Amino acid sequence: MAWLDKMHHPEYYVKTFLKWGFLGLLMGALGGLLGAIFHHALHFVTHIRSEHTWLIFLLPVGGLLTVALYRVLKMQGNRGTNEIIDATLDGHSVSPMVAPSIFLATAMTHLFGGSAGREGAALQLGGSTASMLAKLFKLGEEDRKVMVMAGMSAVFAGLFGTPLTATLFCMEFESVGTLFTPALLPCYLAAFTASRVSGLLGVHAETYLLDSVYAITMGNSWKFLVLAVLVSGLGIAMCAVFHKAEHLAAHHLPNPYVRIAVGGIIITVLTLLVGDHRFNGAGMDMALKAVGGEADWYSFLLKLLFTAVTLSAGFKGGEIVPTFCIGATFGCVLGGLLGLDPGVAAALGLVGLFCCATNSPFASIVLSIEMFGSANLYLFALICVICFVLSGHSGLYASQIIQFSKSGIPGSRQEQ
Repeated sequence: MAWLDKMHHPEYYVKTFLKWGFLGLLMGALGGLLGAIFHHALHFVTHIRSEHTWLIFLLPVGGLLTVALYRVLKMQGNRGTNEIIDATLDGHSVSPMVAPSIFLATAMTHLFGGSAGREGAALQLGGSTASMLAKLFKLGEEDRKVMVMAGMSAVFAGLFGTPLTATLFCMEFESVGTLFTPALLPCYLAAFTASRVSGLLGVHAETYLLDSVYAITMGNSWKFLVLAVLVSGLGIAMCAVFHKAEHLAAHHLPNPYVRIAVGGIIITVLTLLVGDHRFNGAGMDMALKAVGGEADWYSFLLKLLFTAVTLSAGFKGGEIVPTFCIGATFGCVLGGLLGLDPGVAAALGLVGLFCCATNSPFASIVLSIEMFGSANLYLFALICVICFVLSGHSGLYASQIIQFSKSGIPGSRQEQ
């Protein structure tokens, strides 16, 4: 075949390298800029909320504004991160309206106190921007898929400062059982460039060096096995709660204005009952406190509840940072019961639950290095491997493809 013969010529690889090198660097520069702007915007609105706690009473109003925004921009049927995943699987274009809508809506969620993250918004910002670039450069369907992956990697890395995690995550999480290596060059260049650009603009990675280093021995391996098994169970339960809450909210409150207003009222009431604002916002501060050894036994349950209500009501943001918080606080408490360093157990819980929720073991292992250093690498790898297998095919993203099931059998899309 002519196209196969063409691939054997050295100039084909040189052209491919130059093309994706240019596009990866360009996407990285744009992604780093977007990630930095988004980071500072969320930091600003979070600061305002912390200074004016009465803004929680306006959360229902913020919800109504979110629905109105999506209606004005004709984005009512947008499926969020799942739509970006679909674009990496079938190569369709992503609406340019995704970027401004998710940016503004996520900022409103954080301003008024919804419990949501920011990574879902980052993936959508990156995917939408990359799709626009693909259209500008008239890329074909297959190249557009790769470009969208590079865009997701760029803004993810620009926002979190974890370029290797961003590279692997955006090549891995769309399709369980495979790693889409054709996107390696543009994803890595985009992620690395974006992390450097955003770093120059004041965004720094959230890292934490752990106090204890564990060797895996016959005497302590059972403790890590118990932790991994329970984190896997939590991952299955958390994903089930998120999906069930979304289904019930849409079924019983089909009007999006009513649904989001009711959700905002529930979060406001829950905040008043708790008596503080720990469970509002993304929850990264609480996750890092847990890694420092501080967490209440009920924190993971309340964060799960706050996040399920927020996202099922229709507020925008993401699930990953709340997942970090849920996993870290759960691990911290469990670590104390098992006689482990609570901070190390919190870090294991954070990474393990991320692995369960996203079905991305390689990205999870690299995340542990970029967040917590390499001293406990084999321990983190053990937890990720166990969590990946035991969590089955549960996950946060309904559009995720099961390319190969975790038993090695070819699969299909997630059924959630």
